[in-house]
Amino acid sequence: MLSAPIDLQRVRQIFSRFERMQASDFLRREIASRMRDKLDLVKILPERVLDAGCGDGAELSQLQGRFPDTHVLGADGSQAALSLAVQQQTAAKSALDKLLHKWLPSALQAGRDPSLICADFAQLPLSSASVDLVWSNLALHWHPQPDVVFAEWRRVLRTDGLLMFSCFGPDTLSELRVAFANIDQTPHTLPFVDMHDFGDMLVNAGFATPVMDMEKLTLTYATVDKLFADVRALGGNPLLSRRHGLMGRQAYRTLCQNLEAMRNQDGRIPLTFEVIYGHAFKPLAKKLATGESIIRLDFPKKTP
Repeated sequence: MLSAPIDLQRVRQIFSRFERMQASDFLRREIASRMRDKLDLVKILPERVLDAGCGDGAELSQLQGRFPDTHVLGADGSQAALSLAVQQQTAAKSALDKLLHKWLPSALQAGRDPSLICADFAQLPLSSASVDLVWSNLALHWHPQPDVVFAEWRRVLRTDGLLMFSCFGPDTLSELRVAFANIDQTPHTLPFVDMHDFGDMLVNAGFATPVMDMEKLTLTYATVDKLFADVRALGGNPLLSRRHGLMGRQAYRTLCQNLEAMRNQDGRIPLTFEVIYGHAFKPLAKKLATGESIIRLDFPKKTP
């Protein structure tokens, strides 16, 4: 199912310019922190974790710290983002090595480094049933076929493995859509997928008892320019159907006026983000690859 005509090549280009993305990093880190709080409620000791859409690798160290004996993998479609992740890993390891050599015996080694993979979410170069936890923060909505992505994530998960993800929902950037409504009919934001549709996709992909949750966060801005900067920093508009030429001066002036008219009692311009959280487990297969059904027989234990 095509959620939107998203240009994946354009997405990779956008997320290759991390100097521009830094302005919105606070929102990614905040939502990742809320995901980790939800992970506290799940009992899991994974041997292998995949961060799908790891970007510059900010969450890799958090996952490695939470599961120190785990092999952490990071996958992203942007080679530039992964190169930055390598640089940050190298810098962090160098600082840690200096600390270890100062305070601990030289024989003590730091934990293993996360492995990085440049790949499309829907075509991971991983063996089936090779991962215990798939973690994905604010990445799924950038793929045009989330149902295919779910099927691929299920493939790489082991039985009883956990999928945990976050993404933006339909009310995200609603103020921006309203501001553009009387200017043109060109889509200026992604048509984000509804939480319930994601739940249906998870079931269709073969996940068990998916749990979906949603909350709305509102950021406020002193200026229209800062609002636009954050929208661009969060990824902007990668749709194939987006406007390819520049907006005229009058249209841009009208857009700014529409946003200015939305100022709240504090004199700031609001911008809504609907954040969807989901998690689900990969259940025991009911059929073999040959099509034969699997029936589990649990015999009562004999009493002495």
